[in-house]
Amino acid sequence: MANIEHPQPLVSTNLSSLAFERLEQAIMTGELKPGERLSETTLARRYGISRGPLREAIGRLEGRNLVERVANQGARVISLKNDELIDLLVIRESLEGMACRLAATRIKPAELKKLQRMLEQHAEDEAVISGRGYFQGGGDLDFHYRIVRASGNARLVQMLDEELYSLLRLYRQRLSTRPGRPAQALEEHRRVLAALEARDPDAAEAAMRAHIQSSRASLERHMAATAAAAVEVVA
Repeated sequence: MANIEHPQPLVSTNLSSLAFERLEQAIMTGELKPGERLSETTLARRYGISRGPLREAIGRLEGRNLVERVANQGARVISLKNDELIDLLVIRESLEGMACRLAATRIKPAELKKLQRMLEQHAEDEAVISGRGYFQGGGDLDFHYRIVRASGNARLVQMLDEELYSLLRLYRQRLSTRPGRPAQALEEHRRVLAALEARDPDAAEAAMRAHIQSSRASLERHMAATAAAAVEVVA
């Protein structure tokens, strides 16, 4: 299979949508880094896109919480502080745990098969095998996205797949690059799928919550190690 670390093909024909997809992809892959200023002139030259569509694309990215506007500085790629990221993971644990509970009784057999095939493909991906990261595609190529959709709760779908989805996906991918995390995350996804296949709401919610708690614990260990290293440097 193609390495899921690679950017997805751009599919839109509208110039504004093409610009949006290109910039979103650049943010997701780290080509545009957290906190990086988005200069329309620089981006137009780099990507060969005129400034009108770029301006519209940046506005859409702001709506997806991937871009923020800073007073007297303009638009920048979102950069969450560690405590803000922890808060986001707490929200994600509750909402995705609920989505998984609902999906356990509502998901269709055909969708379960698609999730199974998806995880089989992820297990064969070079980035996961080598431990570089667990890079999922967007939308229907995203394990979490499909489960939220399968919950059948329109309000929950709106909150997770429209309001928070891009930001959650961005930081899921960033966290997936920590040592040992790719293989661990894949195994946790398998446990979630097993609970869904068993049609067990309690087990499904518990598996999803445990998966996100594991991600948060990985981040907290990284934060502690970074803080300790900073103290050593000062000392």
